[in-house]
Amino acid sequence: MKKIALVMLAFIATVSIYSCGGTSNPTETTSSPATPSKVTGDVVYKKTCITCHQTNGEGIPNTYPPLAKSDFIADKEKTIAQVIKGYSGELTVNGKKYNSAMPAQQLNDEEVAAVLTYVYGNFGNGGTTVTADEVKAVRGKI
Repeated sequence: MKKIALVMLAFIATVSIYSCGGTSNPTETTSSPATPSKVTGDVVYKKTCITCHQTNGEGIPNTYPPLAKSDFIADKEKTIAQVIKGYSGELTVNGKKYNSAMPAQQLNDEEVAAVLTYVYGNFGNGGTTVTADEVKAVRGKI
C-alpha cells in the first residue's frame, strides 16, 4: 500500500511541475531574457492600500481617512513622505478628524509613484502625476 501511495505521489508531483509552467524538455531555454513587468498603481493599491482605504477610496469612517476627493493629499510632497515613512496621530481630512496609524510602506520609488498617480487619477482627485524622481527627491529629504 505504501509503494502505491509513493508512486502516486511521485506521479502527481511530476504532473504538477509540468502543468505549472514547466516544459516538456527540461533543458529547453528561451532565446530572450524575461523583462520585468511595469508596476501599475492599481496593482500596488490593491496590495497595500485597499484594506484601509477601501476599493472606492472612501476609507473606513472614524478609523481610516478617505483618499477619495481628499483635501489632505493636496500637498504632493507631504503625501509622498507619508507613504514612505508612515504616519501616526491625529489628522483632519475633509473636515473630519482621524486618529490612527499608517505604517511606512515598503515600496520602491516606482511603486510609490505608480500608486500615488493612481490615487490622484481616481476617486475624484484631479489627475496629478507623481514621478519616481519626485519620490526619490522626497526620500532623500526624510
